[in-house]
Amino acid sequence: MIRIDSVTKRYPDGTVAVDRLSLEIPDRSITVLVGPSGCGKTTTLRMINRMVEPSEGTILIDGVDSRQQPVNTLRRSMGYVIQNAGLFQHRTILDNIATVPRMLGWGKEKSRSRARELMERVGLDATLAKRYPYQLSGGQQQRVGVARALAADPPVLLMDEPFSAVDPVVRKGLQDELLRIQEELGKTIVFVTHDIDEAVKLGTMVAVMRTGGKLAQFAPPAELLSRPADAFVEDFLGADRGIRRLSFFPSAGLDLLTAPIVAVDATAEQITAAGAADTPYLLVTDADGRPLGWSEPRDLTAGEITADRLLPYGRPFVAVTDSLRAALDCAVLSPTGWAVAVDTSGRATGVVPQQAIGEAIRGAHAQTAADEARDAEPDEDGKAQKVAP
Repeated sequence: MIRIDSVTKRYPDGTVAVDRLSLEIPDRSITVLVGPSGCGKTTTLRMINRMVEPSEGTILIDGVDSRQQPVNTLRRSMGYVIQNAGLFQHRTILDNIATVPRMLGWGKEKSRSRARELMERVGLDATLAKRYPYQLSGGQQQRVGVARALAADPPVLLMDEPFSAVDPVVRKGLQDELLRIQEELGKTIVFVTHDIDEAVKLGTMVAVMRTGGKLAQFAPPAELLSRPADAFVEDFLGADRGIRRLSFFPSAGLDLLTAPIVAVDATAEQITAAGAADTPYLLVTDADGRPLGWSEPRDLTAGEITADRLLPYGRPFVAVTDSLRAALDCAVLSPTGWAVAVDTSGRATGVVPQQAIGEAIRGAHAQTAADEARDAEPDEDGKAQKVAP
């Protein structure tokens, strides 16, 4: 565990970047520091590995004061990832990743073998090993940066807005990759971002900091969205925090309808049976069950169903694993107001109208309120139970 105890960073001109900050960063989790520019996020991160020295307070790593060990030893025990990767332009990708193991005295072949292993882990093709950073895309460079930070298998990984310089599509892919790697490796990650959506998606715990380096709230994402500590946190979370909160409600309870699904090569009898489902639209799939689009029942004729005559279905959500937010987004994007559920292979497993998703959302809110009320009831010792996020 990393414990930040009443830490202040004050510069010679009197500027206070971080003001009496106290945090307990749990092991094997992602703790996100988020807040507006100038709130001390990056300064806090750099004080953990002593790139910036605190003016007051202590930072304990597994109970040991970070100042009790040589600074180079401390830094080599922590991976560090920054914007634009910070790669050595004169070294190949393989040698970039092998940098820290070589510094630690590993042999050349052992270091490169480790680098090849990590290229695969972060989703980099082995053919990129002999290329140089300028020959890679921004997203590929960031993957190299993550691999390099993991090369010596450090227990702690510090990440300073590592994905902010890439486009939204690449950024989502990098976020998903980080979550996958974290599930496999279980590092203690401290992640800095200014993007609340990124913080909510990645964070096990989220620390919202206000200008002047003060902690505004430290909580799991679901609790942060449902119970902001004050007006500042509520304003920072934005007007659509209710939509973000739906990310924590699973779609598993949705009642999916399968009757209104018909294949593009359906017979007249099958079309008639689907039309009897008493729904305003039927979902047409290809022969493998993948969705093609919507059609009104009266417009379907056996042998004459063509994709160019169908209404678009927006985008599907993955049944069970995706959230109610994803399901609602799919329904809103669909011109019919119906969402399409698919399995992991992309085959349609059912459809659900926006109204049913709304009912599921109301039910999820009611269940959460009931759970919180139950957890807040006194236990046998007369103490309130811990409220679940």
